[in-house]
Amino acid sequence: MTLCSAACGPYAAATMGTRTSELKPELRAEFGATLRLAFPLALANLLQMLTYAVDVMFIARLGEAELAASSIAVSLFAVVMWSLSSLTGAVAPVIAAALGERAPALRPVRRATRMALWLSVGLGLGGVALCLMLGPLMRLTGQDAGITALATEYNVLLVISMIPMILAGTLRSFVSALGRPILATAITGGGVGVNALANYAFVFGNLGAPALGLAGAAIATILTSLAILAAYCAVIRLDRRLHAYRIFGRWWVPDWQRLRDIVRIGTPIGLTVLAEASVFGAAVFLMGRIGVTQVAAHTLAIQIAALAFQVPFGIGQATTIRVGYFYGARDKAGMGRAGWVGIALGTGFMLTTAAAMVFAPQYLLAIYIDPWDPANAALVGFALRYLAVAAAFQLFDGMQAVAAGALRGLQDTRVPMWIALFSYWIAGMGTALWLGFGTSLSGTGVWLGLAAGLGCAALLLTWRWRRRGVLGLDRRAA
Repeated sequence: MTLCSAACGPYAAATMGTRTSELKPELRAEFGATLRLAFPLALANLLQMLTYAVDVMFIARLGEAELAASSIAVSLFAVVMWSLSSLTGAVAPVIAAALGERAPALRPVRRATRMALWLSVGLGLGGVALCLMLGPLMRLTGQDAGITALATEYNVLLVISMIPMILAGTLRSFVSALGRPILATAITGGGVGVNALANYAFVFGNLGAPALGLAGAAIATILTSLAILAAYCAVIRLDRRLHAYRIFGRWWVPDWQRLRDIVRIGTPIGLTVLAEASVFGAAVFLMGRIGVTQVAAHTLAIQIAALAFQVPFGIGQATTIRVGYFYGARDKAGMGRAGWVGIALGTGFMLTTAAAMVFAPQYLLAIYIDPWDPANAALVGFALRYLAVAAAFQLFDGMQAVAAGALRGLQDTRVPMWIALFSYWIAGMGTALWLGFGTSLSGTGVWLGLAAGLGCAALLLTWRWRRRGVLGLDRRAA
């Protein structure tokens, strides 16, 4: 008990002051510790989504065609970027386990972070090459020629922001695992301001800047990504605890074993995120086959659903770190508490967002457009149908996000990857294709397919977490 308190850092220490038999006090302590870590992470995620929402707010005022084009371009960019960021983000459970085993673990943490930064650059270059295939992909899937031209022009600039975004994500994992998640919140909040100002300047030609329309929104994204990366470098240098790890020192020296460890743990995580994100990205292309208005409505509804998802996603990130601390300390009871507390928090929060989508959907749409304007009647009608389905899958979305995070804390990533591939692409996409194009449900059928995939993933991942002891997932090698 004393060893774990010293090794697991301030968050784990909160749970160590009571006897093992006192279950309720330990659970209360775990709820508090998880919330203290999850709140700034979830807030940072929400602010990150607000950054994207700012883009949508400005682009939506250019017209439906521009909104549809940017949505398709961003769907591919986001799938690639989030998948690669999730792979390099495997440095978080590696750092957490090292701290749980022997804090402060200066050398293991420094070398793991350095290798994750190497990966960020190499994978980012590959990601840029993939995203530049957008034009051929749109033509192959039969997208509107005018929308394809707009999306390609926007995408050529957008991809410049990929490498700084992935690097910033790796540094965010570092500061969060070291107990400084509030820094991620502050930096992301500043990024929202930079993005809003840059969009205001370059989209419509304010503050002496040229009016570049859709291309201006891409330039705003580039400037924002560079500003966020610079901010992370600055705070790591200025914060005494973070600077003690000297992650930028001797950056050219390799540590191949730690690089292999991150790739081994992170590749299944990246493929898991790819499986989920690519289904949602593919859904945009399916909606593009149905109609431009449906694509625009899908964009608004998915933005709202994604905004709600950021809270359980942040709880899942916190749960990965909490479970990882206990995993490094070989405390099986602590692992179980941390995982179940996170799942309860994530699922409980999504009850509130589901209620908002059912009882006040117009007010949610008002974040982006005027839902009471008669000119938006068709767009709003489709968006309301999709939000009704989104309300139904909120609980599943929260549950699967946190269950996956708990398993990552145990460095269990390979089987969850196969669960994700089956759930999203067999159960989810199969249902979306059948209902969307084999029945009269059309776009609503596509959304029902997304719900089926999330439900399948939630049930299977939670089942695996529940069976962790039988499967030997909670046994860490000496």
